[in-house]
Amino acid sequence: MAESPSHKFGQIIGDLMEIALNPLLVEFADKYGLYLDKKGLRKARGKNKKVSWVDIYGNKHDLDFVLERGGSESVIGEPIAFIEVAWRRYTKHSRNKAQEIQGAIMPLRETHRNNAPFVGVFLSGVFTDGALKQLESLGFNILYFEYETVVEAFKHVSIDASFDEDTSDDEFKKKIDAWESLTDEECSILVNRLIELNSSGLKKFMSSLERTITRQIESVRVLPLHGEASEYASISEVLSFIETYDESNAVSEFVKYEIIVKYNNGDKINAEFRGKDSAIEFLKSFLPPVFKPEI
Repeated sequence: MAESPSHKFGQIIGDLMEIALNPLLVEFADKYGLYLDKKGLRKARGKNKKVSWVDIYGNKHDLDFVLERGGSESVIGEPIAFIEVAWRRYTKHSRNKAQEIQGAIMPLRETHRNNAPFVGVFLSGVFTDGALKQLESLGFNILYFEYETVVEAFKHVSIDASFDEDTSDDEFKKKIDAWESLTDEECSILVNRLIELNSSGLKKFMSSLERTITRQIESVRVLPLHGEASEYASISEVLSFIETYDESNAVSEFVKYEIIVKYNNGDKINAEFRGKDSAIEFLKSFLPPVFKPEI
């Protein structure tokens, strides 16, 4: 079935948002020695052009941008930032899109919780306050280009990008034709105008990303736990246990290590390990790489 003109024009705007963000992320990755993964061919994932990551439950999620530490064209690195891009014209679709993004990113953040990755979403168009607050409450960093700024940026290259549910297919076709006739220079003008109109939000978003990438460890708390767990069927039984528990009674049986890593930007990683080797491996992952001199 042929793609409707309205859907095609919406896709054009959505793709434009990725085009606008891409060079900023490329520059950022170069600055901090990171690998930016995005849609397209990459030796490390074979013929798959999608940026796909599998969560702890075995579910695959296709993403727009992932920043990796230690990644390259042939090696998948450690994910330290997941960023999704979404365009929606109508508020009735915004909450569903927010939930879709939540469903993709949250399991991946849990899977890679030892990296405490940055989670960001680049929204454009029309999103309700409820949708935005829902994502913010889950720890998402939001970059939001409102619909009016998108329309204004298109006007800069003489294209009327405004539309609603009454816009005809013929009108959409005219908008698409006007887009397809733009020169590379005009496309650059459009992108630059879009960034200019949203410079404040963009600066805040990139600053949040930078704080995550450059954060420093503030403290590491290690708690070796000993003793057997006690389980009860009611709160009253638990209260009785705690009230009569002899805290001076030393118990020798080791249970696990609890490790809490706190960063100076407020991020925190909680980890538990049953054995010494896995705890050591986890802590060593925070050490800077050791470069061996060439002989």
